[in-house]
Amino acid sequence: MVKGVFIKTYGCQMNVYDSARMIELLAPLGFLPVTAPNDADLVILNTCHVREKAAEKVYSELGKIHRLKIAKAHCGDTLIVAVGGCVAQAEGAEILHRAPFVDLVFGPQSYHRLPELVVGALRKGSARVLDTNFPAEPKFDYLPEASAAQGVTAFLTVQEGCDKFCSFCVVPYTRGAEYSRPVAQVLSEARRGVGEGVREITLLGQNVNAYHGEGPDGKDWGLGELIRGLAELPGLDRIRYTTSHPGDVDDGLIAAHRDVPQLMPFVHLPVQSGADRVLSAMNRRHTADVYRRIVDRLRSARSDLALSSDFIVGFPGESEKDFLATLDLAGEIGFAQAFSFKYSRRPGTPAASVASQVPESVKSYRLDVLQRLLKKQQHDFNEACVGQVLPVLLEKPGRCDGQLVGRSPYLQSVHVAAPGRLGEIVLVAISGTSANSLSGSLAPAVKA
Repeated sequence: MVKGVFIKTYGCQMNVYDSARMIELLAPLGFLPVTAPNDADLVILNTCHVREKAAEKVYSELGKIHRLKIAKAHCGDTLIVAVGGCVAQAEGAEILHRAPFVDLVFGPQSYHRLPELVVGALRKGSARVLDTNFPAEPKFDYLPEASAAQGVTAFLTVQEGCDKFCSFCVVPYTRGAEYSRPVAQVLSEARRGVGEGVREITLLGQNVNAYHGEGPDGKDWGLGELIRGLAELPGLDRIRYTTSHPGDVDDGLIAAHRDVPQLMPFVHLPVQSGADRVLSAMNRRHTADVYRRIVDRLRSARSDLALSSDFIVGFPGESEKDFLATLDLAGEIGFAQAFSFKYSRRPGTPAASVASQVPESVKSYRLDVLQRLLKKQQHDFNEACVGQVLPVLLEKPGRCDGQLVGRSPYLQSVHVAAPGRLGEIVLVAISGTSANSLSGSLAPAVKA
Protein backbone atom coordinates (compact mmCIF):
# COMPACT_ATOMS: atom_id res chain seq x y z
CA MET A 1 0.00 0.00 0.00
CA VAL A 2 1.38 3.41 -1.01
CA LYS A 3 1.85 5.87 1.85
CA GLY A 4 2.87 9.51 1.86
CA VAL A 5 5.91 11.01 3.57
CA PHE A 6 6.40 14.74 4.05
CA ILE A 7 9.82 16.02 5.11
CA LYS A 8 10.35 19.60 6.23
CA THR A 9 14.02 20.44 5.97
CA TYR A 10 15.66 23.15 8.05
CA GLY A 11 19.07 24.73 7.71
CA CYS A 12 22.07 23.67 5.71
CA GLN A 13 22.54 21.97 2.36
CA MET A 14 23.71 18.86 4.17
CA ASN A 15 20.22 18.52 5.63
CA VAL A 16 18.82 18.85 2.09
CA TYR A 17 21.07 15.97 1.06
CA ASP A 18 20.06 13.93 4.13
CA SER A 19 16.35 14.46 3.44
CA ALA A 20 16.78 13.19 -0.11
CA ARG A 21 18.46 10.06 1.19
CA MET A 22 15.63 9.51 3.71
CA ILE A 23 13.16 9.52 0.82
CA GLU A 24 15.23 6.82 -0.90
CA LEU A 25 15.42 4.74 2.29
CA LEU A 26 11.66 4.85 2.82
CA ALA A 27 10.66 3.98 -0.75
CA PRO A 28 10.95 0.18 -0.21
CA LEU A 29 8.40 0.53 2.61
CA GLY A 30 5.92 2.05 0.17
CA PHE A 31 6.41 5.70 1.17
CA LEU A 32 6.34 8.27 -1.60
CA PRO A 33 7.07 11.98 -1.09
CA VAL A 34 4.11 14.38 -0.84
CA THR A 35 4.13 18.17 -0.89
CA ALA A 36 1.93 18.85 2.16
CA PRO A 37 1.68 17.28 5.63
CA ASN A 38 -2.11 16.87 5.19
CA ASP A 39 -1.42 14.21 2.55
CA ALA A 40 1.17 12.38 4.64
CA ASP A 41 1.14 9.23 6.73
CA LEU A 42 4.61 10.12 8.02
CA VAL A 43 5.89 13.62 8.78
CA ILE A 44 9.60 14.15 9.42
CA LEU A 45 11.11 17.41 10.65
CA ASN A 46 14.78 17.33 9.64
CA THR A 47 16.14 19.98 11.97
CA CYS A 48 19.13 22.30 12.22
CA HIS A 49 20.62 23.66 15.46
CA VAL A 50 22.86 26.37 14.01
CA ARG A 51 20.45 29.28 13.68
CA GLU A 52 19.04 31.29 16.59
CA LYS A 53 15.96 29.89 18.34
CA ALA A 54 16.21 26.69 16.29
CA ALA A 55 14.56 24.50 18.93
CA GLU A 56 11.70 26.95 19.49
CA LYS A 57 10.91 26.92 15.76
CA VAL A 58 10.76 23.13 15.83
CA TYR A 59 8.39 23.08 18.79
CA SER A 60 6.18 25.64 17.07
CA GLU A 61 5.98 23.46 13.98
CA LEU A 62 5.30 20.41 16.12
CA GLY A 63 2.27 22.20 17.58
CA LYS A 64 0.78 22.45 14.08
CA ILE A 65 1.60 18.81 13.34
CA HIS A 66 -0.02 17.75 16.61
CA ARG A 67 -3.30 19.37 15.59
CA LEU A 68 -3.10 17.58 12.24
CA LYS A 69 -2.41 14.25 13.97
CA ILE A 70 -5.49 14.70 16.16
CA ALA A 71 -7.66 15.57 13.15
CA LYS A 72 -6.45 12.50 11.27
CA ALA A 73 -7.13 10.29 14.29
CA HIS A 74 -10.73 11.52 14.37
CA CYS A 75 -11.06 10.28 10.78
CA GLY A 76 -9.52 6.93 11.65
CA ASP A 77 -6.16 7.69 10.05
CA THR A 78 -2.71 7.35 11.59
CA LEU A 79 0.02 9.95 11.34
CA ILE A 80 3.56 9.08 12.44
CA VAL A 81 5.53 12.11 13.61
CA ALA A 82 9.33 12.02 13.58
CA VAL A 83 11.99 14.58 14.44
CA GLY A 84 15.47 14.11 13.00
CA GLY A 85 18.64 16.13 12.55
CA CYS A 86 20.71 18.23 14.91
CA VAL A 87 17.98 19.52 17.23
CA ALA A 88 16.90 15.90 17.68
CA GLN A 89 20.47 14.95 18.52
CA ALA A 90 20.84 17.79 21.04
CA GLU A 91 17.42 17.60 22.69
CA GLY A 92 16.16 14.08 22.04
CA ALA A 93 14.68 13.25 25.44
CA GLU A 94 13.40 16.81 25.90
CA ILE A 95 11.47 16.56 22.63
CA LEU A 96 9.70 13.42 23.81
CA HIS A 97 8.95 15.13 27.12
CA ARG A 98 7.61 18.38 25.66
CA ALA A 99 5.89 16.79 22.67
CA PRO A 100 4.70 13.33 23.82
CA PHE A 101 2.79 12.79 20.56
CA VAL A 102 6.10 12.49 18.68
CA ASP A 103 6.67 8.85 17.75
CA LEU A 104 10.30 8.89 16.71
CA VAL A 105 13.38 11.01 17.42
CA PHE A 106 16.64 10.26 15.62
CA GLY A 107 19.96 12.02 15.17
CA PRO A 108 21.80 12.77 11.92
CA GLN A 109 24.05 9.73 12.38
CA SER A 110 21.08 7.37 12.73
CA TYR A 111 18.95 8.03 9.68
CA HIS A 112 20.30 5.01 7.82
CA ARG A 113 18.27 2.99 10.37
CA LEU A 114 15.11 4.93 9.52
CA PRO A 115 13.21 2.05 7.85
CA GLU A 116 13.45 -0.21 10.90
CA LEU A 117 12.62 2.70 13.21
CA VAL A 118 9.50 3.53 11.19
CA VAL A 119 8.43 -0.11 11.11
CA GLY A 120 8.74 -0.15 14.89
CA ALA A 121 6.63 2.99 15.16
CA LEU A 122 3.95 1.46 12.91
CA ARG A 123 3.41 -1.46 15.27
CA LYS A 124 0.42 -0.98 17.52
CA GLY A 125 1.39 -0.32 21.10
CA SER A 126 5.03 0.22 20.19
CA ALA A 127 6.87 2.56 22.57
CA ARG A 128 8.17 5.83 21.24
CA VAL A 129 11.66 5.56 19.78
CA LEU A 130 14.70 7.66 20.67
CA ASP A 131 17.86 6.96 18.62
CA THR A 132 20.56 9.59 19.08
CA ASN A 133 23.60 7.37 19.45
CA PHE A 134 26.78 7.86 17.49
CA PRO A 135 27.14 4.42 15.88
CA ALA A 136 30.59 2.98 15.36
CA GLU A 137 29.83 2.12 11.74
CA PRO A 138 29.73 4.92 9.11
CA LYS A 139 26.12 5.45 8.10
CA PHE A 140 27.12 5.89 4.45
CA ASP A 141 28.11 2.22 4.30
CA TYR A 142 24.49 1.28 5.07
CA LEU A 143 22.68 3.60 2.68
CA PRO A 144 21.32 2.21 -0.59
CA GLU A 145 23.13 3.05 -3.80
CA ALA A 146 21.75 6.29 -5.10
CA SER A 147 22.70 9.18 -7.31
CA ALA A 148 23.07 12.74 -6.16
CA ALA A 149 20.57 13.73 -8.86
CA GLN A 150 18.26 16.64 -8.07
CA GLY A 151 18.01 18.03 -11.61
CA VAL A 152 21.07 19.46 -13.34
CA THR A 153 22.66 20.43 -10.02
CA ALA A 154 23.20 18.23 -7.00
CA PHE A 155 24.63 18.14 -3.49
CA LEU A 156 26.96 15.33 -2.47
CA THR A 157 28.08 14.89 1.13
CA VAL A 158 31.74 13.83 1.25
CA GLN A 159 32.70 14.81 4.80
CA GLU A 160 30.73 15.03 8.02
CA GLY A 161 31.36 16.08 11.60
CA CYS A 162 33.91 18.46 13.05
CA ASP A 163 36.97 18.26 15.28
CA LYS A 164 37.53 22.02 15.55
CA PHE A 165 35.31 22.74 18.59
CA CYS A 166 34.78 26.44 17.95
CA SER A 167 33.48 27.75 21.25
CA PHE A 168 30.18 28.98 19.78
CA CYS A 169 29.30 25.91 17.72
CA VAL A 170 27.19 22.81 18.45
CA VAL A 171 28.23 20.81 15.37
CA PRO A 172 30.83 18.57 17.10
CA TYR A 173 28.16 17.60 19.62
CA THR A 174 25.38 16.96 17.08
CA ARG A 175 27.26 15.62 14.05
CA GLY A 176 30.16 13.98 15.85
CA ALA A 177 33.81 13.61 14.90
CA GLU A 178 35.14 14.24 11.42
CA TYR A 179 34.52 11.44 8.94
CA SER A 180 35.43 11.37 5.25
CA ARG A 181 33.80 9.02 2.77
CA PRO A 182 36.12 6.84 0.66
CA VAL A 183 37.01 8.28 -2.73
CA ALA A 184 35.52 5.32 -4.61
CA GLN A 185 32.17 5.83 -2.87
CA VAL A 186 32.10 9.53 -3.72
CA LEU A 187 33.08 8.97 -7.35
CA SER A 188 30.48 6.24 -7.74
CA GLU A 189 27.67 8.44 -6.45
CA ALA A 190 28.82 11.34 -8.62
CA ARG A 191 29.04 9.10 -11.68
CA ARG A 192 25.47 7.94 -11.20
CA GLY A 193 24.32 11.53 -10.84
CA VAL A 194 26.06 12.61 -14.03
CA GLY A 195 24.47 9.64 -15.79
CA GLU A 196 21.07 11.03 -14.78
CA GLY A 197 21.78 14.51 -16.11
CA VAL A 198 23.66 16.28 -13.32
CA ARG A 199 26.11 18.85 -14.68
CA GLU A 200 27.14 20.56 -11.43
CA ILE A 201 27.94 18.96 -8.08
CA THR A 202 28.48 20.80 -4.80
CA LEU A 203 30.59 18.81 -2.34
CA LEU A 204 29.32 19.16 1.21
CA GLY A 205 30.90 18.87 4.62
CA GLN A 206 30.88 20.63 7.96
CA ASN A 207 34.57 21.26 7.20
CA VAL A 208 34.63 20.00 3.64
CA ASN A 209 38.26 20.92 3.03
CA ALA A 210 39.25 18.71 5.97
CA TYR A 211 38.34 15.83 3.63
CA HIS A 212 40.80 12.94 3.88
CA GLY A 213 39.05 9.96 2.31
CA GLU A 214 40.84 6.75 1.42
CA GLY A 215 41.83 6.75 -2.24
CA PRO A 216 42.10 3.82 -4.65
CA ASP A 217 45.86 3.81 -3.99
CA GLY A 218 45.24 3.16 -0.29
CA LYS A 219 46.42 6.64 0.68
CA ASP A 220 44.28 9.48 2.01
CA TRP A 221 43.21 11.98 -0.62
CA GLY A 222 42.69 15.63 0.24
CA LEU A 223 39.89 17.70 -1.20
CA GLY A 224 42.11 18.96 -4.01
CA GLU A 225 42.82 15.39 -5.14
CA LEU A 226 39.16 14.47 -4.89
CA ILE A 227 38.23 17.46 -7.06
CA ARG A 228 40.76 16.36 -9.68
CA GLY A 229 39.25 12.87 -9.66
CA LEU A 230 35.73 14.23 -10.09
CA ALA A 231 36.89 16.51 -12.92
CA GLU A 232 37.74 13.41 -14.95
CA LEU A 233 34.08 12.34 -15.08
CA PRO A 234 32.75 13.08 -18.59
CA GLY A 235 29.74 15.36 -18.43
CA LEU A 236 30.51 16.91 -15.04
CA ASP A 237 31.02 20.53 -16.03
CA ARG A 238 31.03 22.28 -12.68
CA ILE A 239 32.33 21.50 -9.18
CA ARG A 240 31.78 23.53 -6.01
CA TYR A 241 32.36 22.86 -2.31
CA THR A 242 31.12 24.22 1.01
CA THR A 243 31.71 24.91 3.89
CA SER A 244 35.45 25.27 4.33
CA HIS A 245 37.69 26.25 7.25
CA PRO A 246 40.74 28.51 6.84
CA GLY A 247 42.89 26.04 8.77
CA ASP A 248 42.30 23.34 6.17
CA VAL A 249 43.11 25.31 3.01
CA ASP A 250 46.20 23.42 1.83
CA ASP A 251 48.52 23.53 -1.18
CA GLY A 252 46.58 20.81 -2.98
CA LEU A 253 43.30 22.72 -2.80
CA ILE A 254 44.90 25.97 -3.94
CA ALA A 255 46.51 24.12 -6.85
CA ALA A 256 43.14 22.66 -7.80
CA HIS A 257 41.74 26.20 -8.09
CA ARG A 258 44.63 27.00 -10.41
CA ASP A 259 44.49 23.85 -12.55
CA VAL A 260 40.92 22.50 -12.67
CA PRO A 261 38.64 24.50 -14.98
CA GLN A 262 35.53 22.68 -13.69
CA LEU A 263 36.16 24.06 -10.19
CA MET A 264 34.13 27.25 -9.96
CA PRO A 265 35.96 30.46 -8.97
CA PHE A 266 33.87 31.01 -5.86
CA VAL A 267 34.87 30.03 -2.32
CA HIS A 268 32.84 30.25 0.88
CA LEU A 269 35.51 30.74 3.55
CA PRO A 270 34.11 31.75 6.96
CA VAL A 271 36.28 34.13 8.98
CA GLN A 272 33.75 35.01 11.78
CA SER A 273 35.76 37.98 13.09
CA GLY A 274 38.59 40.30 12.11
CA ALA A 275 39.94 40.61 15.66
CA ASP A 276 42.61 38.16 16.82
CA ARG A 277 41.44 38.38 20.43
CA VAL A 278 37.94 37.32 19.44
CA LEU A 279 39.20 34.63 17.06
CA SER A 280 41.22 33.17 19.92
CA ALA A 281 38.18 33.20 22.23
CA MET A 282 36.20 31.51 19.46
CA ASN A 283 38.92 28.83 19.20
CA ARG A 284 39.08 29.43 15.45
CA ARG A 285 42.78 28.42 15.25
CA HIS A 286 43.70 31.17 12.81
CA THR A 287 44.44 34.89 13.00
CA ALA A 288 43.13 37.67 10.80
CA ASP A 289 46.49 37.90 9.02
CA VAL A 290 46.53 34.15 8.38
CA TYR A 291 43.12 34.55 6.78
CA ARG A 292 44.40 37.43 4.64
CA ARG A 293 47.38 35.35 3.45
CA ILE A 294 45.09 32.44 2.52
CA VAL A 295 42.91 34.80 0.49
CA ASP A 296 45.98 36.21 -1.24
CA ARG A 297 47.14 32.72 -2.19
CA LEU A 298 43.72 31.75 -3.54
CA ARG A 299 43.48 34.91 -5.61
CA SER A 300 47.01 34.40 -6.92
CA ALA A 301 46.02 30.92 -8.06
CA ARG A 302 42.79 32.11 -9.70
CA SER A 303 42.64 35.82 -10.49
CA ASP A 304 38.87 35.86 -11.07
CA LEU A 305 38.07 34.10 -7.78
CA ALA A 306 35.31 35.63 -5.62
CA LEU A 307 34.75 35.07 -1.91
CA SER A 308 31.88 34.56 0.47
CA SER A 309 32.17 34.40 4.24
CA ASP A 310 30.41 34.13 7.61
CA PHE A 311 30.61 36.74 10.37
CA ILE A 312 29.45 36.73 14.00
CA VAL A 313 29.10 40.07 15.76
CA GLY A 314 28.68 40.57 19.48
CA PHE A 315 30.64 37.50 20.53
CA PRO A 316 31.16 37.52 24.33
CA GLY A 317 33.79 40.09 25.22
CA GLU A 318 33.86 41.72 21.78
CA SER A 319 34.88 45.35 22.19
CA GLU A 320 34.24 48.26 19.86
CA LYS A 321 37.88 48.01 18.79
CA ASP A 322 37.39 44.32 17.96
CA PHE A 323 34.31 45.13 15.92
CA LEU A 324 36.16 47.84 14.00
CA ALA A 325 38.84 45.27 13.19
CA THR A 326 36.13 43.11 11.63
CA LEU A 327 34.93 46.05 9.54
CA ASP A 328 38.52 46.70 8.46
CA LEU A 329 39.06 43.10 7.36
CA ALA A 330 35.77 42.95 5.47
CA GLY A 331 36.50 46.25 3.76
CA GLU A 332 40.03 45.20 2.83
CA ILE A 333 39.15 41.80 1.36
CA GLY A 334 35.80 42.51 -0.31
CA PHE A 335 33.17 39.81 -0.51
CA ALA A 336 30.82 38.94 -3.34
CA GLN A 337 28.41 37.52 -0.76
CA ALA A 338 28.45 37.11 3.01
CA PHE A 339 26.30 35.86 5.86
CA SER A 340 26.34 37.76 9.14
CA PHE A 341 24.63 37.06 12.45
CA LYS A 342 24.39 38.27 16.00
CA TYR A 343 25.99 35.88 18.45
CA SER A 344 23.40 33.72 20.19
CA ARG A 345 24.06 31.24 22.97
CA ARG A 346 24.00 27.55 22.19
CA PRO A 347 23.46 25.46 25.34
CA GLY A 348 26.42 23.24 26.09
CA THR A 349 28.96 25.29 24.16
CA PRO A 350 31.82 27.00 26.04
CA ALA A 351 30.87 30.51 24.92
CA ALA A 352 27.36 30.19 26.34
CA SER A 353 28.62 30.35 29.91
CA VAL A 354 31.00 33.29 29.48
CA ALA A 355 30.04 36.17 31.74
CA SER A 356 30.94 39.03 29.38
CA GLN A 357 27.91 38.75 27.09
CA VAL A 358 27.43 41.74 24.79
CA PRO A 359 24.12 43.63 25.23
CA GLU A 360 21.50 42.85 22.60
CA SER A 361 21.22 46.50 21.56
CA VAL A 362 24.96 46.65 20.86
CA LYS A 363 24.83 43.43 18.86
CA SER A 364 21.95 44.77 16.79
CA TYR A 365 23.78 48.02 16.06
CA ARG A 366 26.99 46.27 15.04
CA LEU A 367 25.14 43.80 12.83
CA ASP A 368 23.38 46.65 11.04
CA VAL A 369 26.67 48.45 10.39
CA LEU A 370 28.38 45.30 9.12
CA GLN A 371 25.49 44.26 6.92
CA ARG A 372 25.39 47.68 5.28
CA LEU A 373 29.03 47.23 4.29
CA LEU A 374 28.55 43.65 3.09
CA LYS A 375 25.42 44.51 1.09
CA LYS A 376 27.28 47.34 -0.63
CA GLN A 377 30.10 44.97 -1.50
CA GLN A 378 27.62 42.48 -2.98
CA HIS A 379 25.92 45.29 -4.91
CA ASP A 380 29.25 46.53 -6.26
CA PHE A 381 30.32 43.02 -7.25
CA ASN A 382 27.06 42.43 -9.11
CA GLU A 383 27.28 45.82 -10.82
CA ALA A 384 30.80 44.95 -11.99
CA CYS A 385 29.31 41.98 -13.83
CA VAL A 386 27.20 44.24 -16.05
CA GLY A 387 28.73 44.24 -19.52
CA GLN A 388 30.41 40.88 -18.98
CA VAL A 389 29.49 37.65 -20.75
CA LEU A 390 29.17 34.85 -18.19
CA PRO A 391 28.55 31.12 -18.64
CA VAL A 392 25.28 30.27 -16.91
CA LEU A 393 23.95 26.81 -16.10
CA LEU A 394 20.16 27.02 -16.62
CA GLU A 395 18.48 25.17 -13.76
CA LYS A 396 14.75 26.00 -13.67
CA PRO A 397 11.93 27.98 -15.29
CA GLY A 398 11.56 31.65 -14.43
CA ARG A 399 8.41 33.64 -13.81
CA CYS A 400 7.81 34.67 -17.42
CA ASP A 401 7.23 32.50 -20.48
CA GLY A 402 10.52 31.44 -22.00
CA GLN A 403 12.53 32.81 -19.07
CA LEU A 404 14.94 30.47 -17.32
CA VAL A 405 16.99 30.93 -14.16
CA GLY A 406 20.49 29.64 -13.72
CA ARG A 407 23.71 30.25 -11.83
CA SER A 408 26.82 32.14 -12.82
CA PRO A 409 30.24 30.81 -11.87
CA TYR A 410 29.98 33.08 -8.80
CA LEU A 411 26.70 31.46 -7.65
CA GLN A 412 24.58 34.46 -8.60
CA SER A 413 21.07 33.78 -9.88
CA VAL A 414 20.80 34.87 -13.51
CA HIS A 415 17.49 35.44 -15.34
CA VAL A 416 17.51 35.11 -19.12
CA ALA A 417 15.05 34.45 -21.94
CA ALA A 418 16.25 31.10 -23.27
CA PRO A 419 13.28 28.91 -24.27
CA GLY A 420 14.16 25.25 -24.71
CA ARG A 421 17.64 25.56 -23.19
CA LEU A 422 16.93 24.14 -19.70
CA GLY A 423 19.89 22.14 -18.42
CA GLU A 424 22.38 23.77 -20.78
CA ILE A 425 25.30 26.06 -20.05
CA VAL A 426 24.81 29.19 -22.14
CA LEU A 427 26.70 32.44 -22.51
CA VAL A 428 24.72 35.37 -21.13
CA ALA A 429 25.49 39.03 -21.72
CA ILE A 430 24.75 40.59 -18.33
CA SER A 431 22.78 43.82 -18.63
CA GLY A 432 21.10 44.35 -15.27
CA THR A 433 21.16 43.61 -11.55
CA SER A 434 18.70 43.44 -8.68
CA ALA A 435 19.28 42.95 -4.96
CA ASN A 436 20.14 39.26 -5.28
CA SER A 437 20.34 38.41 -8.97
CA LEU A 438 21.53 39.33 -12.45
CA SER A 439 19.68 39.51 -15.74
CA GLY A 440 20.74 39.48 -19.35
CA SER A 441 20.28 38.05 -22.81
CA LEU A 442 21.80 35.17 -24.71
CA ALA A 443 25.12 36.22 -26.17
CA PRO A 444 25.43 35.89 -29.96
CA ALA A 445 27.36 32.65 -29.72
CA VAL A 446 26.79 28.92 -29.51
CA LYS A 447 26.30 27.34 -26.11
CA ALA A 448 29.34 27.20 -23.85
